Parts: sequence; C-alpha cells; structure tokens
Amino acid sequence: MNSPRFSILVAMAKNRVIGRNNALPWQLSPDLKRFKQLTMGHHIVMGRKTYESIGRPLPGRISVIVSRQSDYQAPGAIVVGSIAEALKVCNEDKEMDQESFVIGGAEIYQQALGLCQRMYVTEIQQEFDGDALFPEFNQQEWHEISREKHRLDGDDGLEYHFVVLDRKI
Repeated sequence: MNSPRFSILVAMAKNRVIGRNNALPWQLSPDLKRFKQLTMGHHIVMGRKTYESIGRPLPGRISVIVSRQSDYQAPGAIVVGSIAEALKVCNEDKEMDQESFVIGGAEIYQQALGLCQRMYVTEIQQEFDGDALFPEFNQQEWHEISREKHRLDGDDGLEYHFVVLDRKI
C-alpha cells in the first residue's frame, strides 16, 4: 500500500500574504467551504499559533499541532514537537486516512514544503497587508493539474483561483 499523501492547503494573496495578526486578512466563504470539504475526515497539521487562532479542534478532523513547547496541551488534539513527528502520526493511520493536510502557519509551511506531494492553493488575485507570508518555492518543481477561476458577486468582486499543484517526480 502506498504512503498517504501529505498535502499543503493554503489561501494566499498575490504578494504571498497568508495572515495578519494571526487571522485571515480577507473574507472568502467559498475558500472556507473548500477547506472543510477537502479536510473533513482527515488529519490536519498546524502550528500552535494557527491552532490558537482557530481556538479548538475542528470537528470531523484529527488536529495535529506542532509546537516547540514540550508541555503544550490542546485537549482533543495531538501535540507533537516537529513536522517529522506530525508526518509519522499521519502515516500511522493510513488505513483511515489517505491524505493529510498542512494548514499553516508560515513556519510550518516552510518546514513541510519539501515533504509534500500536493498543494491546494487558493490564489487571491489581489495584494493584502499582512505579517505572515507563504514561503517562496520553485514553481519548476510543481505541475499545475487544475485551476478554477472564480469571482465574488458584485462589480468589484474579489477574484480568486482554486489551483492544485503536484510535485514533479
């Protein structure tokens, strides 16, 4: 049996902004619906700050939190000390879970980028101010397998693209 797929799930602005003050700098309900649809029933891997911004384990998913704080506790979630430990936890449950998702933040994305086989990216076609950026990555290492273009209703509706990238072998 193949190892479960380890994927990144991210929404980012044109300037790679993914957050501001530990929150999303935009309101994009179709992205939140996509997030729920993709992650339901799977492991979601996140850093401590991302977990704290959410405030609780998300229903229907197994929350794996990466923290350098050895005594960190999050009732209802699994706490590990590294992205490698998180990957091990996800792989141990491969009968149930064929894909696990890294959902942030910036430092966790940086650590996971070299380990992931797929990226689900919501490309927001606008720049935003923020203090958290998605790490730069070599586009040549990835193959775009799908792109859906969307725009929020209204004359000045925000344009966004749902993009799926697979790592080239």
